[in-house]
Amino acid sequence: MAFEHISVLLHECMEGLNIRPDGIYVDGTAGGGGHSYEIARRLDPKKGRLIALDKDPDAIVAAGERLSVFPCAQVIQSDFSQIPQVLDELGIAYVDGILLDLGVSSHQLDTVERGFSYRADAPLDMRMSQSGFSAADLLNSWDVSSMARIFREFGEERYALSIAKNIERYRRQKPLETTGELVEIIRSSIPAAARREGGHPAKRTFQAIRIAVNGELDSLSQCLDGAFERLAPGGRFCVITFHSLEDRMVKQKFAALAKGCICPPDFPVCVCGHKPRARLPYRKPIEPSAEELAVNNRSHSARLRVAERLAET
Repeated sequence: MAFEHISVLLHECMEGLNIRPDGIYVDGTAGGGGHSYEIARRLDPKKGRLIALDKDPDAIVAAGERLSVFPCAQVIQSDFSQIPQVLDELGIAYVDGILLDLGVSSHQLDTVERGFSYRADAPLDMRMSQSGFSAADLLNSWDVSSMARIFREFGEERYALSIAKNIERYRRQKPLETTGELVEIIRSSIPAAARREGGHPAKRTFQAIRIAVNGELDSLSQCLDGAFERLAPGGRFCVITFHSLEDRMVKQKFAALAKGCICPPDFPVCVCGHKPRARLPYRKPIEPSAEELAVNNRSHSARLRVAERLAET
């Protein structure tokens, strides 16, 4: 299966994971297998182990084909929020590294019928798992206030209420079925001057719908909490984000894990006994180099954050 995707921040992720040849690693978003391939080729085929997960059936096929040359690699269809459960089923207590690439793959964007892109007319789908609740289901069943809330919170869309009202008005006549219909509703809901700012006018609303349909922020929060507990001391958690909501969540979770004393600042000595559970190897998020930006425009908003688990004392 052709699953074209240029892996973002590839070299930086490998450095961030600090891969040991005999370690156990989880790629929670295998996609086309780019990051997974680079992890697997750094592992001892007899001592190392890679667990590559993805919820998208297309990705599972593509990653399975690409990683078939590595006996140490195993590909499993699952959402990354289920990493602890997957490890339990495999009898693995702790791992030495976890990687998440939270971007929508080029394959998903460019496969028109998946409905992720606002640049082509297609059925309103946007389901990464290709099953369950779709974008069409959301837009034809949610009330105006609920739609406006997700457009505002997940897409940071200024004209969220106007878009939601116009969707509700449109569906009184017929169900909303295609991305093309949605794009036209969004265009008509945003003032002309605003449409000329900040790229395609539908970008923010499409992002919000995709996040809601796939439960992306809930999955990320669950994963950051649960999967961290499965890191061995010295194990690293690497997360690539692509928009501010994801990045803010990862930044705050990692900062909380790395925080030491939580006593009020006016206490003369620490009485809380709170110790940091992680250290942050990099002070700031890692961004794509100029060279990467030149060959992969879709990497422009990528940010990599890394946390390393400390030994319990």
